[in-house]
Amino acid sequence: MSSSNAALASPRKFKRYSQRLPLLKPGLAVIAALIAWVVVPLFGNDYWLNAILIPFLVLSLAGLGLNLVTGYAGQLSLGSAAFMSIGAYATYNLVVRVPALPLAVDLFLGGLITAVAGVLFGLPSLRIKGFYLIVSTLAAQFFVEWIFTRVSWFSNDDTSGVLSAPRLTTLGWKIDTPAARYLLVLGVATVLFALAASLVRSELGRRWMAVRDMDTAARVIGIPIGRTKLLAFALSSFVIGIAGALWAFAYLGTVEPHGFDLNLSFQVLFIIIIGGMGSIGGNFLGAAFIVLLPIFLSNAAGALATVGIEAGQLQNLQKIVFGTLIIVFLIKEPDGLARLVRTARNRLRDWPLRA
Repeated sequence: MSSSNAALASPRKFKRYSQRLPLLKPGLAVIAALIAWVVVPLFGNDYWLNAILIPFLVLSLAGLGLNLVTGYAGQLSLGSAAFMSIGAYATYNLVVRVPALPLAVDLFLGGLITAVAGVLFGLPSLRIKGFYLIVSTLAAQFFVEWIFTRVSWFSNDDTSGVLSAPRLTTLGWKIDTPAARYLLVLGVATVLFALAASLVRSELGRRWMAVRDMDTAARVIGIPIGRTKLLAFALSSFVIGIAGALWAFAYLGTVEPHGFDLNLSFQVLFIIIIGGMGSIGGNFLGAAFIVLLPIFLSNAAGALATVGIEAGQLQNLQKIVFGTLIIVFLIKEPDGLARLVRTARNRLRDWPLRA
């Protein structure tokens, strides 16, 4: 066995991180799947499906993509929204210009196009790291928005700047209701999360973690640093590109550059920080925090409005509370909600013995 393979055979850190992946036992996971696939489409109303569950799933998927490159490979990126827009525009042009292609193929090719763009913007990672890499990926945010605004070919020569997402169909199934769009997003998310969970347990996942923990030591034992980093950017961008297509087609209903602004990149970054870096299930927890907390704050603000607080002050108060909660949470539990859930689960499991 070569030194590289020997070093990757049973690393302690990989074992520790691989144990962090499952947040639910198999039985609970089956129950959750039945609820998601059967109960929610039958009994969920349009508001919950359109305004909560669909953006929750799409943001979880975007967080998964960013977690692959940042949480597992250690390459900092702040261009998630740019890659989401590339996936959205690529899928839109495939649907419009090549209508014979199935929707699954459109999404797959849109993800591949985004993966190529991710590799191009990931090339600086071969020379720089840390804050400087964040700045280089941030440049993608402004460059991509500029090119989609200036070059009319990407918008099918539409001068309005806001493109209506075409109606989706797959295998004769019209995806024109909130429940149908939810099932589409859920199906894609299920496949990609399963593939990602398998990927991070593979040898490539071990290489990513080795590069993240100490790239110099990884190079010494024979890991190809450049190829490993670029693969992380490619696979991450692939997932994020598909998430961007779903964000435009299933949630927004439009394709426009301003629908993928810098604020969206920060939201995706907060998802993996709050949910837990290097955690597959943590992406769901972080996305739930990002989606549900503003709704809770809005309802609380509505209650405060009855006592005479102005609407502008309420909006600023929501931002202050949201930012404060994130800061406090990061100080108290830097490993994210996934760590809290895992700790609570272990305590419940050992509760009779401890009692």
